[in-house]
Amino acid sequence: MQDLLNDFSPGLFIIQTLLLLVLILLMVKFAWKPILSSLNEREEGIKDALDAADKAKRDMENLQADNERMKQEARLERDAMLKEAQAMKKKIIAEASEEAEKKAEEIITKAQTAIQNEKKVAINELRLQVAKYSIEIAEKVLEHELSDKKKQMKLVDTLVEDVKLN
Repeated sequence: MQDLLNDFSPGLFIIQTLLLLVLILLMVKFAWKPILSSLNEREEGIKDALDAADKAKRDMENLQADNERMKQEARLERDAMLKEAQAMKKKIIAEASEEAEKKAEEIITKAQTAIQNEKKVAINELRLQVAKYSIEIAEKVLEHELSDKKKQMKLVDTLVEDVKLN
């Protein structure tokens, strides 16, 4: 330390101090402002980048929320469409069933009418045949009964009595 004090020169110290002050003034005048402005620009750039990242994050969250909402709406719309389709299916089945029942009733009614008509025709034919056979039988019985004169008189008397009684 003693060597330092022995080598100390006040003129040199003043010159070095003046040079240091000049250098600081030059630095402040020419370099300090550009350095500070570039630091400020960089700080603002970083801040803008962080703000942009936050904004992008918020936008991403909003998009995800919108996507979820759209998915939910799509699910609800799909469910509504499925319910509507099922309702339409039930309606179509019910209409087809009603139409089939109506056609079946119509066919049954026509069949019953045809059966009634056929029955009437059959009954009429049966009556005609019964009447024909009855007449043939009556003819044969009368021929046989009326072949004898006594039997004819007895039949006439019986018929006359029946007529008187009525």
